[in-house]
Amino acid sequence: MQEFFQQVVSGIAIGGIFASLALALVLIYNAMGLVNFAQGEMAMFATFVAYALINRGMSYWIAFPITLVLAFGGGILIQRLVIKPVERAPVLTLVIITLGLATLVNGFAGFIFGYVPRSFPSPFSADSADLFGVFISYRDMGVIAVSGLVLLGVYLLLQRTTVGLTMRAAAHHPEASRLLGVQVSWMLALGWGLASAVGAVSGIMVAPILLLEPNMMQSIIIYAFAAAVLGGIESPLGAVIGGLIVGVTVNLAGAYLPGVGGDLQLAVGLAIIIAVLIARPNGLFGRAAIRRV
Repeated sequence: MQEFFQQVVSGIAIGGIFASLALALVLIYNAMGLVNFAQGEMAMFATFVAYALINRGMSYWIAFPITLVLAFGGGILIQRLVIKPVERAPVLTLVIITLGLATLVNGFAGFIFGYVPRSFPSPFSADSADLFGVFISYRDMGVIAVSGLVLLGVYLLLQRTTVGLTMRAAAHHPEASRLLGVQVSWMLALGWGLASAVGAVSGIMVAPILLLEPNMMQSIIIYAFAAAVLGGIESPLGAVIGGLIVGVTVNLAGAYLPGVGGDLQLAVGLAIIIAVLIARPNGLFGRAAIRRV
C-alpha cells in the first residue's frame, strides 16, 4: 500500500506538468475553437531560453519569471504575425498552420541550440521527506507547488479580473464584444500569450526530469491532449483535473501493468483519448452541444 501511495504522489507531480500544458491547449481552444499542435514546441523553445539565461549565470528564480514574460510576448507575436492574417480561415487551414509552426519551431530550436541532450538544473533538492510513511522528493513537492500556483494564478486572472473577463467574453461572444468596443483581436492575442506562458511552465518543470532537447515535449503533448480531452477541451478546470488523473493513471500503469513502461506509457495516454472520445466526447466537465432540428 505504501508503494501505491508513493506512485500516486509521483503521479500528481507529473500530472501538474500535464495540467499546465493541457490548460494552455484549452485557452487557445476557447479563444479560437482551435487545437494548437505547436503548443509543446513553443514550451520547449521557452525552456531553452530559460536554460540559456541560467547558463549565463542568472539565478533560476530570476530566469523563471523572465522566461514567462518572454514566452508571453512570443505567444502574442505569433498570434499577430502568423494566426491573425488567417484567423477567419477554415479550421483545417489553421490546423495545418499550427502543425507547420510546430515543425518550424522545432527546427529553429535545433538550429540554434543543437540536438545534443542537456541536463536542466532544478532548484529543488533530490532528497526525500517522509510524509506519513510515504517518501516524496522535494523536487516533486516543488513541481506540485509551482504548477499549483501558476494554475491558481490563471484561474484568478480569468475569473476575478477585468482583463480576464474581457478575454473570456471576446472568446465566447466576439460579435457582441465588438459592439461594446472590445478589441477582440488583441484579446485573442493576449490569450495566445497567456497560453504560451502557461505552457512554458510545463516545459521548465519537466526539463529536469527529462533531458533538454528539441524533441522533449513530443511525448508530453500527447499526455496533455489526453488530459484536455478527458477534462473537456473547453474547461480550464477540466484540464487541471484531467492532467492529475492522467498523471496518476500513467504512473500506476507503468508500475503495475506488465510490459508498460518507457515509451509504452504513451499508449496509455492514447488509450485515454480514444476511450473518452468514444464514451464521453465532451469530457468530464465539457458541455454537450445542443442543436435545434
